[in-house]
Amino acid sequence: MYNKNTKKDWLAASVTAGMGAGIPAYFAVTQGQNPLIALGITGLAISLALVIDHFW
Repeated sequence: MYNKNTKKDWLAASVTAGMGAGIPAYFAVTQGQNPLIALGITGLAISLALVIDHFW
């Protein structure tokens, strides 16, 4: 019933998280936020998505 040997798609998870966090971060930079903070938030979102994808 459950296939535990499914192939994980880390690239799709990275792109999805990057787009999801990158768009609001881009908007925040246009409003005056530090770009390094925006990159950090986007990187954290990608890292968290990869960890969740790996263990879920």
